[in-house]
Amino acid sequence: MIRLRGQLRCMTGDEAASVRAHMAEHIRLSRAEAACLSFDIAETDDPLVFEVMESFRDRAGFEAHQARTRASDWFAATRGILRDFRVEEIGD
Repeated sequence: MIRLRGQLRCMTGDEAASVRAHMAEHIRLSRAEAACLSFDIAETDDPLVFEVMESFRDRAGFEAHQARTRASDWFAATRGILRDFRVEEIGD
């Protein structure tokens, strides 16, 4: 299993608004991927910071998710936002 945890750290209210505008569809599409075990983006007490937690069945599924994401409206809208993520492989 591959797990990603961390934060999106927006610098402006406009960046945060972009996350909010695209978040629901990004979550929906990610959860629909065959290898996705869980996928959540949540607002925090800081209106410019979002918690991200994802898990995928295996490395291939995670890499397929990354490739799909790079070609998505989500990435186009949020590409400049700081991502502070940790990726770890768990189990076999």
